[in-house]
Amino acid sequence: MRAFLSLCVLGTLSAPAQAEPRQVLGYAGVLGEWELTATVNEKAHWWSKDFSGSLSMKHVGICTRDGPEERTGEIRFQISAYSSQLDAKLLVEGIECTYSARHAEPYSGMMTCPDREAIPLKLWLR
Repeated sequence: MRAFLSLCVLGTLSAPAQAEPRQVLGYAGVLGEWELTATVNEKAHWWSKDFSGSLSMKHVGICTRDGPEERTGEIRFQISAYSSQLDAKLLVEGIECTYSARHAEPYSGMMTCPDREAIPLKLWLR
């Protein structure tokens, strides 16, 4: 019985804590004309942190006719524990884009999508 209780206590202590969802905020485009928002969940490893969740992109530039254009999708990214490098995949309406940036406030890099020019993307993780 004592051995069973010891195993239960050890199992409880070694279980990973549930992380609260995190917010991702960002601006894409040369003039920051696309606003990006996402809610992601974290899965921590000893070598990195993985995040994934749904995202929304809204065109906030002044060149909209019938209100702001909105697109939805998913974001998956990993932050290296060693270098603070952020590597991401964004899937927006069936198009997969990649993004890579070093840690800074904000993360700042280029988002690359197939058959399009790379565009600047700044991200904040809250």
